Amino acid sequence: MSSERIVIVGAGPAGLQTARCYRECGGEAPVTIVGREPRPPYERPPLTKEFLRGEMGAEELPLEQEGWYAEHEVELRLGAEATAIDPRAGTVQVADETLAAATIVLATGSEPVRPKLPGVHHARVLSMREMPDSEQIAERVQAGTHALVIGSGFIGCEIAASLARIGAHITLIGQEDAPQRERLGLAAALRIGDWLRELGVEVVTGAEVRAIEDGRAALLEDGRRFEGEWVLLGTGARPRGGLAEKAQVPVEDGAVLVDAQMRACERLFAVGDVACAENVRAGRRLRVEHWGDALAHGEIAGRTLAGATAAWEEVPGFWSTIGEHTLKHAAWGDGYDSSELVGHPDGAFTVWYTRAGSLVGVLTSGRDRDYERGRDLIRRGAQSP
Repeated sequence: MSSERIVIVGAGPAGLQTARCYRECGGEAPVTIVGREPRPPYERPPLTKEFLRGEMGAEELPLEQEGWYAEHEVELRLGAEATAIDPRAGTVQVADETLAAATIVLATGSEPVRPKLPGVHHARVLSMREMPDSEQIAERVQAGTHALVIGSGFIGCEIAASLARIGAHITLIGQEDAPQRERLGLAAALRIGDWLRELGVEVVTGAEVRAIEDGRAALLEDGRRFEGEWVLLGTGARPRGGLAEKAQVPVEDGAVLVDAQMRACERLFAVGDVACAENVRAGRRLRVEHWGDALAHGEIAGRTLAGATAAWEEVPGFWSTIGEHTLKHAAWGDGYDSSELVGHPDGAFTVWYTRAGSLVGVLTSGRDRDYERGRDLIRRGAQSP
């Protein structure tokens, strides 16, 4: 493949990391990254935190210096959307141009889910995924503004906390009886709820939204009505796997099925949110939406394309910051039978998750050493912490 082009579709962290590691491992083929957005790959975690609060500028977000791409002979095609791929023929269609590709790497990420609710497509109903989304929310929801956040997952909680910190009046509406209870358990969920309330967020739990009215009100199934000036959605994301589906590549719930080397079929790899990848340690395919795992996927794909040996075997994990509190979570994602929260000084805590006697997850706040130790124990299939 040394004389044939690699085309990476998607200019996010996974796509960039594929190019980085391919070059670091001695890969010499031409590399082209095709990105929908008109800007080079940039950090996305700050979009719900520092960037949203105005503490970080757009110039601080790029993942590489401007000259890196030319120095490493990586061509960027930005503001250009791929409309079709053909792994068998080795082509990527970008507008009216057909790019020849010895290998195609799908790194198209995911897109926000808008629930099927009356009024959800109103112009005052905003979602968060890319830099313009964060800029739009920051412009509209300022100090003194009252906004509704629908969804109590990590995106919803991070947005609510950040906007409350700048002086906005925020009502967070979630289906669970405590934020993130299903994933993290009741004890941790109650603490997250307390953190949000300490910031002044009104937390509405066990709530089923029936409709959004005029982009300014959420109507609940139980008859309650909450009003605001804007409605912000934190209702999950789905993989952007449409290109693979059109090419008749196997997908599951929109995610491309790949092996532990990120290979879907001859000439096609998939990395990051759009991949459902085999994990050697887990012994099955996993789909994750975490920044660190997107980088891991890209590293594995890049090394494999350069002829090196690599396979995904790490325990998936992510960090989230809610106000002044940072959570670190690692787990296989199969669920758990029991959880135990262990408190530590100054409000720090660790939650250990087990299933059938084996450790399958760890959550920490202020206990980094427990997080690192927990990931290692989970990886080794330990019976207890």
